[in-house]
Amino acid sequence: MTIVTAPPPQSMRLVDHFELGLDAPICLTWELTYACNLSCVHCLSSSGRRDPRELSTEECRAVIDELERMQVFYVNIGGGEPTVRNDFWELLDYATAHHVGVKFSTNGVKITPEIAERLAANDYVDVQISLDGATAEVNDHIRGPRSYETALRAMQNLSDAGMRNFKISVVCTRQNIPQLDEFKAIADRYGAQLRLTRLRPSGRGADVWDELHPTQAQQRELYDWLVAHGDDVLTGDSFFHLSAYGQALPGLNLCGAGRVVCLIDPVGDVYACPFAIHDEFLAGNVRDEGGFRTVWSDSSLFAELRSPQSGGACSSCQFYDTCKGGCMAAKFFTGLPLDGPDPECVQGYGEQLLAQRADDAGLPKHSGDHSHRTSPPRPRTGIGPVRLTLTRREDLQAPPVSACAEDPLAGYRPEASDFDPTKTGADRRHQGGIRSDLV
Repeated sequence: MTIVTAPPPQSMRLVDHFELGLDAPICLTWELTYACNLSCVHCLSSSGRRDPRELSTEECRAVIDELERMQVFYVNIGGGEPTVRNDFWELLDYATAHHVGVKFSTNGVKITPEIAERLAANDYVDVQISLDGATAEVNDHIRGPRSYETALRAMQNLSDAGMRNFKISVVCTRQNIPQLDEFKAIADRYGAQLRLTRLRPSGRGADVWDELHPTQAQQRELYDWLVAHGDDVLTGDSFFHLSAYGQALPGLNLCGAGRVVCLIDPVGDVYACPFAIHDEFLAGNVRDEGGFRTVWSDSSLFAELRSPQSGGACSSCQFYDTCKGGCMAAKFFTGLPLDGPDPECVQGYGEQLLAQRADDAGLPKHSGDHSHRTSPPRPRTGIGPVRLTLTRREDLQAPPVSACAEDPLAGYRPEASDFDPTKTGADRRHQGGIRSDLV
């Protein structure tokens, strides 16, 4: 993959190449739908209801064709809950058949034994099961009733199918930082790999960030734990701000927004950052003339992000070269300047700026709220009333669903199923898979 700008000197580091931007993203995040059966309190995209404008099957196929021509390595598919889209499995097969690997995040609601077998047979698919507590008490407070049970059931099904090194994806919060060893034990039990990501104050996450984001002491605890376990745990490069403690963490340690990663949302809008769904970071739409390639190559926003960046207020800090000022999205949604310190700056500079704000009434808001209309007003750290029903399907094809249906489980026929955490699975090794972990 070549660089958009003129060839840099041979002495430049790989991260310097990435800072200038590539002629195609290494990977991109693609939210296929805002529909979701859960109402997680920290949801980055404020998901819940399907948007009737979301890309059709044929439009999604066209995007995949374009990604293949651009030689994009893989896509991170999310939502919402992507598997509730009627055509999800069709699109997954189409992408992998066209040399675009797929890593998708799911709460596990549709990972039946049959689906698990199908996924384990495809070497170009990686699965991330979302789990935000090593115990049901912690997890279900964030993700909703019985979501812990459903996640473990999905893990068991994947393990039984012989799929190894699927991911357990954990958003680190004040409540689950003490459970890091327990998360690792769960991953080891199912032959999975632990993936830790950072809580961002985006979407519904903005409403609970003050209560959920790790304390300063927990930031240090997390850093020390990652230094000790870095070779076995993925981070999506989301903790590069912690490198200011001294030793750089494994990974890119760079904000890749508009340089090596970006986001396509369910209606085709392209954003520089998967965690900054706001008009300030909107670069174009895949439905525009020229499609995604033109957005990636010609967007003035992306050109600005790929230009040399100054450290701003952080340039005089001795740790700037390692933390790069932290996360753009975290700064934006907490009202801090983009060229200033991260709100979770380990030197405390971000905390000082947060304390100087008059109030949070004028903070930027997520571009769209797709939360369930039936949910009552939400306590700052509460959960909605959405009940999670374990489900099973005999066939892999769901009945036709109107494009305007907003019910996230439209066309899906649930029936009771038992959860058996003691069941052991086949020992067939799953070879291949996707190893990259940028977002």
